[in-house]
Amino acid sequence: MAHSSSSSSSSCTGSWCFPCYNGERGAGINVCNVPDDLLPSLGATAAQHQSAPNRLRKYLVWPYDPRYKVWETFLILLVVYSAWICPLEFAFTRYLPRAPFVVDDIVNGFFAVDIVLTFFVPYVDKKSYLVVDDPKKIALRYLSTWFIFDVCSTVPFHSINHLFNKHGLGFRFLNVLRLWRLRRVTLFAVHCAGCINYLIADRYPNPARTWIGAVMPDFREDGLWERYVTCLYWSITTMTTTGYGDLHAQNAREMLFGISYMLFNLWLTAYLIGNMTNLVVHSTGRTRDFRDMIQAASDFSARNQLPRQIEEQMLNHICLRFKAEGLKQQETLEILPRAMRSSISLYLFYPVVHGAYLFKGVSSSFIQQLVTEMVVEYFAPKEDIILQNEYPSDLHLLVTGEVDIVVFLDGTEQVYGKATEGGLLGEIGVLCNKPQTFTFRTIKLSQVLRISRPKLMDIIQENAEDGEIIRINLQQVNV
Repeated sequence: MAHSSSSSSSSCTGSWCFPCYNGERGAGINVCNVPDDLLPSLGATAAQHQSAPNRLRKYLVWPYDPRYKVWETFLILLVVYSAWICPLEFAFTRYLPRAPFVVDDIVNGFFAVDIVLTFFVPYVDKKSYLVVDDPKKIALRYLSTWFIFDVCSTVPFHSINHLFNKHGLGFRFLNVLRLWRLRRVTLFAVHCAGCINYLIADRYPNPARTWIGAVMPDFREDGLWERYVTCLYWSITTMTTTGYGDLHAQNAREMLFGISYMLFNLWLTAYLIGNMTNLVVHSTGRTRDFRDMIQAASDFSARNQLPRQIEEQMLNHICLRFKAEGLKQQETLEILPRAMRSSISLYLFYPVVHGAYLFKGVSSSFIQQLVTEMVVEYFAPKEDIILQNEYPSDLHLLVTGEVDIVVFLDGTEQVYGKATEGGLLGEIGVLCNKPQTFTFRTIKLSQVLRISRPKLMDIIQENAEDGEIIRINLQQVNV
């Protein structure tokens, strides 16, 4: 645990204060419990249960590791390939060379690797926002959700088809299970519907009485590209309800498929319009305010020619505030009675405050009074919490994260030490009522408890015995 120190020997002022001490600081190193894109839960639960990359169980893969993000991006490209080739193979199998199916087997191999890898990737619990890294829970969650479907979509049915010399539609229908990888993608509907409609025409006994045979009598002898473009043309005109009439159903099979496809289009259109309306009604206002605030901050920085570092701190703080407001944590607490808020604060923050070096040995009632007056704040990476030489208005306690202690000497910025989870920030300046000796700058996303100096001093004055213990703790550490 790291504590702040001071090298000044100036006298203290105020109605109640401690003598100022000189001393050195321990510089323990810890790693933030949470990734930069995941807000930690409030209080001690975040510090006790939230996993970090270097605290994961052996053989597990951190879900926010850049290398894993690259792997996910690579899989997305493979999914796009599957979205295009699978319906094409299903409809035009007899005309395609062997090469695409070899590529399919290679692609299936990558997805098989991902299935195995999924058993070693922790997940974020949707209720607690904690990263679950228990291998049993990870496996149970995957086995009870998408595992069976992922396996079925990865089996190389086409290769099995050739191995057993089976050429019926049954194996090809099984091969289409690969489209399960697109369970959240709907834009491939045009491609898929066109290929299926061609398959119906290609298998119809009388080619002349098909939607494509009526305008292209020898369509089976035409090039693959021409037939494929014709299929897409039919699919798009049907989906957009344009219906030029040059390509239309000629038999009962095609009519049934056309009915099904148009009903699907009605559902898809209603779904898209409904979601767009919902987004406009419920999200536009808040998002617009956020964008206006970002633009105003950027304009303010450009107009006043602020340094790049300060501009980044401003924008990061606004973005983090927007994300924190989306969780509605503060709004939820404000609607509750004061006694209930106090109970929640004690449960969340009592262990953290009680573990701080300054409050070792004080009474439980003192800790309770302190906790109920504290406010929670999030700070983005590389954001200044306290500035050197500023007036000490608040005492800060680091709940989660990591902070650099920076000092400016002869115009040069130097890192004096680090504050880790449970460390106090700027307590010497607050208790001695003198300018802060250091700048405290976050290294990672950090959660901080803050209490104003007037409230802290009032609580200390009301608890004289605890105040003496705090003075002794401060003197012992900073000597």
